[in-house]
Amino acid sequence: MRLAIKTCTLDMPFEEMLDFCVEQGVHAVEIGTGNWSAAPHMDLEAMLSSETVRRRWYDQLQRRGIALCALNCAGNPLAYEREWMVTEQTFRLAELLGVEKIVMMSGLPSGCAGDKTPVWITTSWPPETQNILDYQWNEVAIPQWRKLVHLAQQHGIRRIALENHGMQLVYHPESLLRLRSEVGPMVGMNLDPSHLFWMGGDPIEAARVLGEAGAIYHIHAKDARPERRMCGPNGMLDTKPIEAFRDRAWNYVAVGAGHSVRWWKEFFSVVRMCGYDGDVSLEMEDLTLPMLEGHLSSLRTLKEALVL
Repeated sequence: MRLAIKTCTLDMPFEEMLDFCVEQGVHAVEIGTGNWSAAPHMDLEAMLSSETVRRRWYDQLQRRGIALCALNCAGNPLAYEREWMVTEQTFRLAELLGVEKIVMMSGLPSGCAGDKTPVWITTSWPPETQNILDYQWNEVAIPQWRKLVHLAQQHGIRRIALENHGMQLVYHPESLLRLRSEVGPMVGMNLDPSHLFWMGGDPIEAARVLGEAGAIYHIHAKDARPERRMCGPNGMLDTKPIEAFRDRAWNYVAVGAGHSVRWWKEFFSVVRMCGYDGDVSLEMEDLTLPMLEGHLSSLRTLKEALVL
């Protein structure tokens, strides 16, 4: 497997960020194009409109021997026209750059026709939840995702890796496999252990389920930790903003600060057993550490766990 970084979390200018990757032995980057990312390392519209801009941008990677492993346009294209548009633009740019993998979210529709607010159903009761799910899946998600898959095929994309994120229609292996059964193998999972940790799942067992279906398309190396005393009385569902990390039931933390190197070694070993030998992209969202320190700490853990 190859060590990569989702660069949105590196608060550095583009060329400085690439030099950091070289210094740290990182051989690939995942670049955010917009939507939920501020896209600090790419101007999507400029890249689409100018071959010169694209060539100069891509040359900075090539001269350093860094691969562009994926474009990331995470957002909610099922609910917001603007985020659908950025997704389409990202697909177009992928073709121009020769990128065959997109990392994104499934999106989450509203609860009924005419509503504007996405609704994430996480329980089967009261009974109206089933009507909401039926509308979200059958009237919105499946038809719209068939359109997205067709669009991706037109632009030479081979794989769309959907992150198992909360507040999305696809948030775990079961929901990914449901969508995949309807729209085909273009979609697979960006397996991010951090979200399964706080949702009570087991990323290693998730890898086995996804591996049986040949559906692991990408990995985000991100950790999360239940916070003692905070999660015990109230459980893991927590709506406080991530900046309120002192008071939350769980937090995203640097890789190794939630689960040990031993756990990560087992995870990567099982992922390999399940047939995945692709990129492992660090996503560092630990707000308790300075940005650079959090990346360096996470990279040390990953290098040991990946035997780099």
